[in-house]
This record gives sequence, C-alpha cells and structure tokens, in this order.
Amino acid sequence: MHDALLDIIGFMSRPEPDVALMADMSMPLERALLPLLVRIDRRGPIGVVELAEVVGRDYTTVSRQVARLDELGLVVRRAGARDKRVREAEVTELGREMADAIDRMREELVGELMADWSAAERRDLARLLKRFAAGMNHWLVQRKHGDAE
Repeated sequence: MHDALLDIIGFMSRPEPDVALMADMSMPLERALLPLLVRIDRRGPIGVVELAEVVGRDYTTVSRQVARLDELGLVVRRAGARDKRVREAEVTELGREMADAIDRMREELVGELMADWSAAERRDLARLLKRFAAGMNHWLVQRKHGDAE
C-alpha cells in the first residue's frame, strides 16, 4: 500500500498537468503556487503557519508565496478572525475561478485514468480514500495536541 500511495503522490505532484493548465490560462502562475491556491480555497481562511504545515513547506517560503498570490489578486490576506496577530489568507473570486479550473482539469485526468472502472468501483475508492484521509487527519490532530504516544 505504501508503494501505491507514493506512486499516486508522485504522479499528482508531476508538473506536466499543471504546466498544461497554466498554458491554457490567461494569467500565468508559477507552478509552486497552484497547490497553495487549492489548499487556501479548500481550507481558507487559513493562517500561513497552518498552511505551511499542511503543504510540508517552510513557513518563510509559504509566506512569500502567499504574498505573491495576493499580488496576483488570487487571495487576500487579513488579520485572523480569532487572533488578530495571525495573518490569514482567503481566496478571491478570481482565485476561486482558478482553483475550480484546476479541479476540473484534475478531475478530467482522473476520469481518463479510471475510464474502464465501474461507477461502483469509483464510489468505493472515493469512500475508502475519504475514510483513510479522515484517519490521517485524526492522527495528526492527536499528535498535535499530545494525545498520542
């Protein structure tokens, strides 16, 4: 299973699909910014420290990249709702449109890869992956709060 997960992560991290998408966009975007934009769209508003943890990058790098997304008008940064000292990022309408385009492109790719799968197989895979992801997120929350030993 570990090998399969590494293969999936490796495939989804390859530059080719993102490069093709950027070529079709009127606003070119550095490839490293795409995963951040999608995560901010999904989890935003989100603080830069939390975003850096989610994407596995250095805080200073993510801060610089979020600033670039802000300059491009894809996100806005503002004081956090709960803690005014925390700078949170949230997608703009333009950012949401771009994140939606990324989602559509990736869904088309997965659709091609699963063209010979039945609807039931697709549903089962989606259900099991969501369950697995929920378990991983639960484990992370426990680790973060010191509940797991």
